Amino acid sequence: MLTRKQLDLLEFIHKRMQRDGVPPSFDEMKEALDLRSKSGIHRLITALEERGFIRRLAHRARAIEIVRLPEALEAKGFRPMVIEGDGPPPAPPPGAMGVESAGALEVPLMGRIAAGTPIEAISHVSHHVAVPGNMLSGRGRHYALEVKGDSMIEAGINDGDVVVIREQDSAENGEIVVALVDDQEATLKRFRRRGDMIALEAANPAYETRILPSDRVRVQGRLVGLIRSY
Repeated sequence: MLTRKQLDLLEFIHKRMQRDGVPPSFDEMKEALDLRSKSGIHRLITALEERGFIRRLAHRARAIEIVRLPEALEAKGFRPMVIEGDGPPPAPPPGAMGVESAGALEVPLMGRIAAGTPIEAISHVSHHVAVPGNMLSGRGRHYALEVKGDSMIEAGINDGDVVVIREQDSAENGEIVVALVDDQEATLKRFRRRGDMIALEAANPAYETRILPSDRVRVQGRLVGLIRSY
């Protein structure tokens, strides 16, 4: 037997996977079920997994397989659906645009950026990548970085994605930025200023927010787009 909340969450996940080809983020699940925190979603997900209704796929961001559905949902015409595994790749999300059809421009790929434990600062061009022209809005230089790690998965940024960054040295609260820590470590995180301190927030509950004095953090750019290969 499932509780009402467990059933609601399972139905929401299934509908979103049928519509978009990928499961919703934890933030989207939290809002859909009107819960105050993501910890409640974690408990519901764990309960569904323990009861054999879903399976989380290891080492894959936002990867959930619906194994079976209760009779209450099957009666509505729902059927289980696997969104990752041995079959063909999932369909791109609605609104995804092929680079060829979007007036592509080339920007330098500066290497990798850590969405997890910070790695060495990015300072060299490895090659160039084609980017839809409508991502390069506003003035300023743009560059691209390959994402390494899973700390931003609930912001829809997966390991292996390429992020497009507009070079700038300031950011508004809540923006996702490339932050340079102590002039040595570069990381992709959500930026928030707290008085004389800077909070670098992950979008994955497995990672803690880093709070540092403002003089130890330099903003090197703001996220303006993302490129994903299927």
